[in-house]
Amino acid sequence: MKTLENYNIRLRSLEPEDIDFLYQTENFENYWEISNTITPYSKYILEQYIKNSHQDIFTTKQVRFVIEHKENKTIIGLIDLFDYDPIHLRAGIGIIIKQNEQRKSYAYNAVKLLIAYSFNILKLNQLYCNVATDNEAGLNLFQKLNFKITGKKEQWINGMTKFQDIFFLQLINNK
Repeated sequence: MKTLENYNIRLRSLEPEDIDFLYQTENFENYWEISNTITPYSKYILEQYIKNSHQDIFTTKQVRFVIEHKENKTIIGLIDLFDYDPIHLRAGIGIIIKQNEQRKSYAYNAVKLLIAYSFNILKLNQLYCNVATDNEAGLNLFQKLNFKITGKKEQWINGMTKFQDIFFLQLINNK
């Protein structure tokens, strides 16, 4: 697949040398509640995941990109399309940015690239995401990119200490 890039970032496929970053990210317990994970991943399982990441979205119903800095090639985070639905032409979007790389416009630029890829290449009709109601940064990010809150899922996520409410946001491709 062609590399996707803009001002300061590049979205690229997973590579074998990304294993340590993927291992740390997938096993960071604070992310488990949003990724429906309840046990750690082994490096072996993640290596298999990377080996199979060449399969396209039509086969796996998802695609994950590494977000990297365009000039120094350091990893900034991950961005995913998931639950790809080829009949209704929609997919979910999820993003994780490393703590020390947040608030530098990387998330905004990555989501903007993924929107263009989704609407122009995959020809999707819509993207959606779930954002915790208390995640102001996440809500601001997606609303800045014209996602609209279209619903609220009460007590949707079983957090570490309590159930959390989630806003459901959608972006319709107005061709």
